[in-house]
Amino acid sequence: MSRSSKKGPYVDANLTKKIEKGVTGPIKAYARRSQISPLFVSHTFSVYNGKKFIDVYVTEDMVGHRLGEFAPTRTFKGHGRVVKRVLEKT
Repeated sequence: MSRSSKKGPYVDANLTKKIEKGVTGPIKAYARRSQISPLFVSHTFSVYNGKKFIDVYVTEDMVGHRLGEFAPTRTFKGHGRVVKRVLEKT
């Protein structure tokens, strides 16, 4: 279920304050649920994935998406490997 259109998109207030203040360098963001607004374009955010911060540079194509979409929380190490079994003939 999506957010009500009368409420508008959720954008974290702390992130907007930091951008309006003119903070240089990457902006640390714990709010993965925050939606990317046009104000965020051409800024770098350090998005927390639960273990470390991942740098995300925001472009125009990302507007409307969430910050958490660009910082994966799980590392995929592949499916089970095929083990070469040596069959000895007796």
